[in-house]
Amino acid sequence: MYDMKLMTNLSYEEVLQSTDMTFSGWDFSYLGNTGRLQEFPLRWNYYQLVEQALRHSGSMLDMGTGGGEFLSRLTKLPAHTCATEGYEPNVEVARQRLEPLGVRVSHITEDEKLPYADGEFDLVINRHESYSPKEVHRILKPGGRFITQQVGGVNDQEFNEWLGAPNDEFAHWNLEYAVQELQPYFDIEGRDEEITRSRFFDLGAIVYYLSVIPWQIPDFSVERYEKQLRVLHGQLEQQGYLDTSCHRFVIAARKKG
Repeated sequence: MYDMKLMTNLSYEEVLQSTDMTFSGWDFSYLGNTGRLQEFPLRWNYYQLVEQALRHSGSMLDMGTGGGEFLSRLTKLPAHTCATEGYEPNVEVARQRLEPLGVRVSHITEDEKLPYADGEFDLVINRHESYSPKEVHRILKPGGRFITQQVGGVNDQEFNEWLGAPNDEFAHWNLEYAVQELQPYFDIEGRDEEITRSRFFDLGAIVYYLSVIPWQIPDFSVERYEKQLRVLHGQLEQQGYLDTSCHRFVIAARKKG
C-alpha cells in the first residue's frame, strides 16, 4: 500500500517549480486535467442552458469569451455570432480559435460602450464577465434573452483570510444584487445561486491560480507572501488538500419592451 503523505512530500521549493507554466486564453486545463484543482458540481449546467437558448436564436454575442474556449464547444453557432474580450492578451488567442468558425471578436475596454447596433442580437451570453444591464438591453432585439453565470463575491475568500490580504471590493456581488440591477430592463425568467467548494491539492496549483486571477489578491507574489505560503504548504502536507468557497449564480432574463 502506498503512503500518500510520502507521495506528496515535496519541499516548498520543489512544489513552486510546478507553477512555471504559461497561461493562455482562459483555460485552466493545466490544473483541471491533472486533478490538481477540482470544482464541485453546481445544480445547473451553463452549457445546457445556452444550448437550449440557441435553438431559438439567429444571432448571438458571447461577452468575455476569454480565449474562445467555451464558445468553440457549442454545437451550432448562429450565422451571426460575435464575441468580446477585455483582456488584451486573450484577444488574439480568441481570434485564432473563433474566426475560422465565422465569429468576429472585438477587444472592448468599457462595458457601457459595446460596438454593436441597437437590437442586433437575439441572445447575449456572459460567463464570469462584467456587464452593463442597460447596454445589454440596448443591443438585444425585442424579447431577446440574456443568460449569465457569475462568480459571486465570497468566491475563494479563504485565500484572502489565509494570506492576510483583505479584499471586499466584490463582497456585495450576489444573486439578489444582480437581479435588482437587471429588473428595470429585463423580466427574470430563471435564477439560482450556490456556494460549493474548489479543492486544491498542492501549493503549486494555488500559486499558479492566484497568479492568473489578480483581482483576488492584487499584490500577490510568492516573495511578498512567502511566510503565509509556507504555512499553507505545511497544511497541504498534513491534510492532502485545501478547500475554498466556490460561489456561483446564474440568471436567465428576457428584454422588456
